[in-house]
Amino acid sequence: MRSVGSIEGCAPPPERFVPQQYIAPDGSFDPAKVAALGIPRELLLKLYRGMLLIRIIDERMLTLQRQGRISFYGEARGQEAAVVGTAAAFSPSDYVLPALREAGVALYRGLPLSAYIAQIYGNSNDLTKGRQMPCHPGSRASRYVTMSSCIATQLPHAVGLAMAAKLKHDPIVVAGYMGDGATSEGDFHVALNFAAVFRAPVVFVCQNNQWAISTPVAGQTASPTMAHKAMGYGIPALRVDGNDVVACYAATREAAAYARAGGGPIFVEALTYRVSAHSTSDDPSRYRDESVTAVWKNERDPLARFRHFLRVIGALSEGVDTALHEAIEAEIKSAVVAEEAAGLPALQTLIEDVFATPTPALREQLAEVAAALPARPHH
Repeated sequence: MRSVGSIEGCAPPPERFVPQQYIAPDGSFDPAKVAALGIPRELLLKLYRGMLLIRIIDERMLTLQRQGRISFYGEARGQEAAVVGTAAAFSPSDYVLPALREAGVALYRGLPLSAYIAQIYGNSNDLTKGRQMPCHPGSRASRYVTMSSCIATQLPHAVGLAMAAKLKHDPIVVAGYMGDGATSEGDFHVALNFAAVFRAPVVFVCQNNQWAISTPVAGQTASPTMAHKAMGYGIPALRVDGNDVVACYAATREAAAYARAGGGPIFVEALTYRVSAHSTSDDPSRYRDESVTAVWKNERDPLARFRHFLRVIGALSEGVDTALHEAIEAEIKSAVVAEEAAGLPALQTLIEDVFATPTPALREQLAEVAAALPARPHH
């Protein structure tokens, strides 16, 4: 395994700190090196579609939020390679515990686009019944656990799921996603220490986009990399160019195989950049140099990089690319129309899913709320 560190704790040579890369920012690549990975062309095209879907839906949802039609949104622009490349490496039977920018993982794993948009609207079709913030989907069918906005709380849960699977001899792995900011939280350290000691089959995936909302990496840690933190707990780590989808897929595939074979936890750090705001509630121009952002946005765009690669190998013609754009845009438009027409969740859902039978106090409170509310629209 080409890890940054080893379970024995040996100091890694400096060259191991350089993120793995197969496709350079200008789209150039070593054909033999890429071919050695054995990635089928069909999978390459699926990766591209997954990335393109994130890019287009983010653009559309941002517009809807600015129009006041949805309340909140968090983009993954510029991080599509890290999202989709890692997602593709996991089995459908594996569990995913995400952070904010992994909705594309759920979509890649089969969450219908309509279900995602319903969750953003919080309507009667929303699987989370309007209880979650927008772009916080969850899907039992996709084994994608709805995220918590509290940073890093998903990581101990990921370890718990992985331990349960290990005790049941269930050959799955659990993906625990995070951003760089999560590595400064106590839950991160608790999760990694427990996972390392008990060799839980969990793959920690860190999208290091270099900003924890308004705090840069240098302002929150003295560690040279996020991978070093995993090494401190005896967990092997891989670093990849997070804007190279092939590198993200290759590294995470290797990591998942390691965990599934009984090797214990492993850490993948995908080095990328948050070119958008943290969310629609944020103005990054107030705290960072946007000329740096422009370099990442214009010169290191993961979608443009991968599109160039696919064109060079003859896997994506301009006509096919255009048709794919149009199909995705049409699907999003249709879903938005349908979900805007859907009604609100039934008031009864406020007291469901906690107790098997709602308590008398809850029923009384629900009646008080119903009496105080004006008539609710059904569409």
